[in-house]
Amino acid sequence: MTDITPLVPRQPVPPLAVRLVGGRRFDVTTENSERFTLVVFYRGLHCPICRTQLSDLETKLPDFVKRGVGVVAISSDNAERVERSQREWKLPNLRLGYGLDLRVARAWGLYVSTGHGTTSAGVEEPALFSEPGLFLVGRITRSISPAYRRCRSRGLTSPIFSAPSTTSSPRTTRRAAK
Repeated sequence: MTDITPLVPRQPVPPLAVRLVGGRRFDVTTENSERFTLVVFYRGLHCPICRTQLSDLETKLPDFVKRGVGVVAISSDNAERVERSQREWKLPNLRLGYGLDLRVARAWGLYVSTGHGTTSAGVEEPALFSEPGLFLVGRITRSISPAYRRCRSRGLTSPIFSAPSTTSSPRTTRRAAK
C-alpha cells in the first residue's frame, strides 16, 4: 500500500463504491447528480476537525442542490463508527459512506495514517485510516474538475462557493496594507 496515484483533472477517476448509512450504496460510476458530485473523504469519528467541516457541509447542502451538485462524505471507518458520527455530529441529510478500502483511498491519491491511541475528542483512532481529500467529479465525464483541492482548515466548501475569479490568482493577489 505504498503507491499513491495522483489524479489529473479531466481524466477519469478510479472506481469508488461504498455502503451508505441507511442501507444504500454510493458508486461514482452510477451517481446521477445534475452537474457534479462532491466526494469528501474524511478521517473518521476520531477527528474533531472533520466534525466541524462536515457540520458546516450539512448546513450548505441546500446550496449544493440548487447548483446541481450531489454530496457524499466517505471514510474508512466501519458502519458503527459512521452511524455514531451521523448521530453525534447531527448530520441527518449528508450521505455518509463507510468501509473505504485503503487501496481505493490510495488510488484516489489519499494518504493513509497509523492510529496513535485516543484523540483530543476522546475517541480511539483506528489502526489505519485515510486522510482527507475533496474532489468535484463531473456527471458526464466522471473526471475531477480542475476546482478540486485538498481540504483546508479555512473551510471545506470554500473551493466551490468562493472560487477565485479568472482574472486574478489567489497566489499573486495581495490585499493592500492600511
